[in-house]
Amino acid sequence: MIRPMCSRYEMDAKPEEVARRFGLELPLPPLPSGSELRPTDRALVIAGGPRPLVLGWGLPASWDSRPLINARAETIEVRKTFRPLLTNRCLVPASAYFEWRRRDRRKLKCRIAPRGAGLWALAGLTDGEFFTIITCSPSPAIAHIHGRMPVILEHQAEGAWIDGSRPFPEVAPLLAPYWGGEFKVEEDAGRPSPGPLFS
Repeated sequence: MIRPMCSRYEMDAKPEEVARRFGLELPLPPLPSGSELRPTDRALVIAGGPRPLVLGWGLPASWDSRPLINARAETIEVRKTFRPLLTNRCLVPASAYFEWRRRDRRKLKCRIAPRGAGLWALAGLTDGEFFTIITCSPSPAIAHIHGRMPVILEHQAEGAWIDGSRPFPEVAPLLAPYWGGEFKVEEDAGRPSPGPLFS
């Protein structure tokens, strides 16, 4: 089994903060309870327009009983599962994501976020009911934790990513490791690893 990347993320903010950060109209749809989101949870997604959606995390796949929670940036243009969704791009608001790394015989849960960024957006794709988070190679500062990371969009790139009128080749360069600043990494050896939830 391949250990999944980004199988947990955090969206810890009040509706007013989310609306202000992403230019959304209040009231927002009811936000899921709890700040740590897991595969199959319903979560807030922005797909253009002033009204966000609440969708399930993980695209269903007819050939797999497990939902597709991640899509590799390097292959989404050729994968038949993701190719039809390349104009259905979305933002996934987040305040951190979680990854596990080994130290000796322990697995450390790492809470990772761009330092001082507050809320930010992950790049995603949606079929209108479910969404998946796009991953890329890691930024050098966190490569020791995991060989992949979710695509964290620069603030000024968010509008371009969800502009469905832009062809995918025009926005594909946005799917790159985050270079917007330093990362804050908090380790917690007391948190157990979720194990290989998805291959």
